[in-house]
Amino acid sequence: MADNNVALTGVERFFDDDEIIVSKTDLKGRITYANRVFLRLADMTEQETLGAPHSVIRNPTMPRAVFKLLWDTIQGGKEIFAYVVNRSKNGDHYWVLAHVTPSRDASGNIVGYHSNRRTPDRQILDNSVIPLYRTLLEEEQKYPNKKEGMDASFNMIVNLLQEKGIAYDEFVFSL
Repeated sequence: MADNNVALTGVERFFDDDEIIVSKTDLKGRITYANRVFLRLADMTEQETLGAPHSVIRNPTMPRAVFKLLWDTIQGGKEIFAYVVNRSKNGDHYWVLAHVTPSRDASGNIVGYHSNRRTPDRQILDNSVIPLYRTLLEEEQKYPNKKEGMDASFNMIVNLLQEKGIAYDEFVFSL
Protein backbone atom coordinates (compact mmCIF):
# COMPACT_ATOMS: atom_id res chain seq x y z
CA MET A 1 0.00 0.00 0.00
CA ALA A 2 1.20 3.54 -0.69
CA ASP A 3 2.51 5.41 2.31
CA ASN A 4 0.65 8.69 2.75
CA ASN A 5 3.80 10.14 4.34
CA VAL A 6 5.91 9.59 1.22
CA ALA A 7 7.19 12.93 -0.02
CA LEU A 8 6.08 14.04 -3.46
CA THR A 9 8.95 13.74 -5.93
CA GLY A 10 7.73 16.33 -8.44
CA VAL A 11 8.29 13.70 -11.16
CA GLU A 12 5.36 13.28 -13.53
CA ARG A 13 4.55 9.88 -14.99
CA PHE A 14 2.82 9.49 -18.34
CA PHE A 15 0.87 6.84 -20.18
CA ASP A 16 0.07 6.46 -23.86
CA ASP A 17 -3.01 7.94 -25.50
CA ASP A 18 -4.18 4.45 -26.47
CA GLU A 19 -3.96 3.16 -22.88
CA ILE A 20 -6.84 3.25 -20.42
CA ILE A 21 -6.48 3.04 -16.66
CA VAL A 22 -9.32 0.94 -15.26
CA SER A 23 -10.34 0.30 -11.67
CA LYS A 24 -13.46 -0.84 -9.89
CA THR A 25 -14.43 -0.33 -6.26
CA ASP A 26 -17.08 -1.45 -3.85
CA LEU A 27 -19.53 1.03 -2.33
CA LYS A 28 -16.96 2.11 0.27
CA GLY A 29 -14.31 2.89 -2.36
CA ARG A 30 -12.18 -0.21 -1.74
CA ILE A 31 -10.50 -1.44 -4.91
CA THR A 32 -11.93 -4.69 -6.29
CA TYR A 33 -10.17 -4.56 -9.68
CA ALA A 34 -7.21 -2.68 -11.17
CA ASN A 35 -5.80 -3.24 -14.64
CA ARG A 36 -2.10 -3.40 -15.52
CA VAL A 37 -1.93 0.26 -16.55
CA PHE A 38 -3.28 1.28 -13.11
CA LEU A 39 -0.77 -0.97 -11.36
CA ARG A 40 2.14 0.32 -13.45
CA LEU A 41 1.38 4.01 -12.89
CA ALA A 42 0.57 3.55 -9.20
CA ASP A 43 3.76 1.46 -8.88
CA MET A 44 1.81 -1.13 -6.90
CA THR A 45 1.19 -4.84 -7.12
CA GLU A 46 -2.25 -6.34 -7.45
CA GLN A 47 -1.86 -7.74 -3.93
CA GLU A 48 -1.15 -4.25 -2.54
CA THR A 49 -4.07 -2.78 -4.45
CA LEU A 50 -7.02 -5.16 -4.00
CA GLY A 51 -9.01 -4.27 -0.90
CA ALA A 52 -7.16 -0.98 -0.43
CA PRO A 53 -9.11 2.26 -0.41
CA HIS A 54 -8.97 4.01 -3.79
CA SER A 55 -7.56 6.98 -1.88
CA VAL A 56 -4.30 5.01 -1.71
CA ILE A 57 -3.39 6.90 -4.91
CA ARG A 58 -4.73 10.25 -3.68
CA ASN A 59 -2.32 13.06 -4.34
CA PRO A 60 -2.32 15.67 -1.55
CA THR A 61 -2.23 18.45 -4.18
CA MET A 62 -5.67 17.35 -5.42
CA PRO A 63 -8.46 19.55 -3.97
CA ARG A 64 -10.73 17.58 -1.66
CA ALA A 65 -13.69 19.56 -3.01
CA VAL A 66 -13.35 17.88 -6.41
CA PHE A 67 -13.54 14.47 -4.73
CA LYS A 68 -16.61 15.60 -2.80
CA LEU A 69 -18.23 16.61 -6.08
CA LEU A 70 -17.24 13.28 -7.62
CA TRP A 71 -18.57 11.18 -4.73
CA ASP A 72 -21.78 13.19 -4.40
CA THR A 73 -22.41 12.65 -8.13
CA ILE A 74 -21.73 8.91 -8.33
CA GLN A 75 -23.47 8.11 -5.05
CA GLY A 76 -26.46 9.93 -6.56
CA GLY A 77 -26.43 7.43 -9.41
CA LYS A 78 -24.90 9.67 -12.08
CA GLU A 79 -21.66 9.50 -14.03
CA ILE A 80 -18.98 12.18 -13.88
CA PHE A 81 -15.94 13.27 -15.85
CA ALA A 82 -13.16 14.97 -13.89
CA TYR A 83 -9.48 15.82 -14.15
CA VAL A 84 -7.53 14.15 -11.36
CA VAL A 85 -3.89 14.11 -10.32
CA ASN A 86 -2.92 10.82 -8.66
CA ARG A 87 0.15 9.77 -6.71
CA SER A 88 2.34 6.75 -7.32
CA LYS A 89 3.62 4.74 -4.36
CA ASN A 90 7.04 6.43 -4.58
CA GLY A 91 5.64 9.99 -4.65
CA ASP A 92 5.57 10.55 -8.43
CA HIS A 93 2.32 11.90 -9.89
CA TYR A 94 0.21 11.43 -13.00
CA TRP A 95 -2.75 13.31 -14.45
CA VAL A 96 -5.88 11.65 -15.83
CA LEU A 97 -9.24 12.52 -17.29
CA ALA A 98 -11.47 10.21 -15.28
CA HIS A 99 -14.90 8.90 -16.25
CA VAL A 100 -16.51 7.40 -13.16
CA THR A 101 -19.82 5.56 -13.25
CA PRO A 102 -21.91 3.63 -10.75
CA SER A 103 -22.03 -0.15 -11.31
CA ARG A 104 -25.49 -1.65 -10.85
CA ASP A 105 -26.90 -5.10 -10.22
CA ALA A 106 -29.77 -6.63 -12.20
CA SER A 107 -32.29 -4.76 -10.03
CA GLY A 108 -30.65 -1.40 -10.69
CA ASN A 109 -29.07 -1.03 -7.25
CA ILE A 110 -25.63 0.59 -7.10
CA VAL A 111 -23.16 -2.12 -6.05
CA GLY A 112 -19.87 -0.32 -6.75
CA TYR A 113 -18.12 2.09 -9.05
CA HIS A 114 -16.16 1.78 -12.28
CA SER A 115 -13.57 4.27 -13.49
CA ASN A 116 -11.85 4.59 -16.85
CA ARG A 117 -9.06 7.13 -17.11
CA ARG A 118 -7.51 8.49 -20.28
CA THR A 119 -4.64 10.86 -20.96
CA PRO A 120 -5.73 14.45 -20.44
CA ASP A 121 -5.13 17.30 -22.86
CA ARG A 122 -1.93 18.96 -21.62
CA GLN A 123 -2.96 22.41 -22.75
CA ILE A 124 -6.22 22.19 -20.78
CA LEU A 125 -4.29 21.01 -17.73
CA ASP A 126 -1.72 23.79 -17.91
CA ASN A 127 -4.08 26.63 -18.82
CA SER A 128 -7.23 25.77 -16.85
CA VAL A 129 -7.20 22.77 -14.54
CA ILE A 130 -3.90 23.24 -12.68
CA PRO A 131 -4.54 26.95 -11.94
CA LEU A 132 -8.12 26.19 -10.81
CA TYR A 133 -7.03 23.30 -8.59
CA ARG A 134 -4.24 25.43 -7.11
CA THR A 135 -6.83 28.09 -6.19
CA LEU A 136 -9.19 25.48 -4.70
CA LEU A 137 -6.37 23.90 -2.69
CA GLU A 138 -5.22 27.30 -1.40
CA GLU A 139 -8.78 27.96 -0.22
CA GLU A 140 -8.91 24.57 1.53
CA GLN A 141 -5.60 25.23 3.27
CA LYS A 142 -6.81 28.53 4.76
CA TYR A 143 -8.87 26.57 7.29
CA PRO A 144 -7.41 24.60 10.20
CA ASN A 145 -10.45 22.30 10.01
CA LYS A 146 -10.22 20.14 6.85
CA LYS A 147 -13.98 19.81 6.49
CA GLU A 148 -14.47 23.58 6.67
CA GLY A 149 -11.74 24.03 4.07
CA MET A 150 -13.31 21.47 1.77
CA ASP A 151 -16.73 23.11 2.18
CA ALA A 152 -15.30 26.54 1.33
CA SER A 153 -13.53 25.15 -1.73
CA PHE A 154 -16.65 23.22 -2.76
CA ASN A 155 -18.67 26.44 -2.55
CA MET A 156 -16.14 28.05 -4.91
CA ILE A 157 -16.82 25.28 -7.47
CA VAL A 158 -20.60 25.58 -7.03
CA ASN A 159 -20.44 29.36 -7.46
CA LEU A 160 -18.26 29.04 -10.56
CA LEU A 161 -20.72 26.59 -12.13
CA GLN A 162 -23.70 28.79 -11.21
CA GLU A 163 -22.01 31.84 -12.75
CA LYS A 164 -21.48 29.89 -15.97
CA GLY A 165 -24.94 28.31 -15.78
CA ILE A 166 -23.59 24.82 -16.47
CA ALA A 167 -23.14 21.46 -14.75
CA TYR A 168 -19.67 20.18 -13.84
CA ASP A 169 -19.45 17.79 -16.82
CA GLU A 170 -20.31 20.63 -19.18
CA PHE A 171 -17.65 22.74 -17.47
CA VAL A 172 -15.01 20.01 -17.90
CA PHE A 173 -15.78 19.69 -21.60
CA SER A 174 -15.85 23.47 -22.07
CA LEU A 175 -12.21 23.81 -21.06
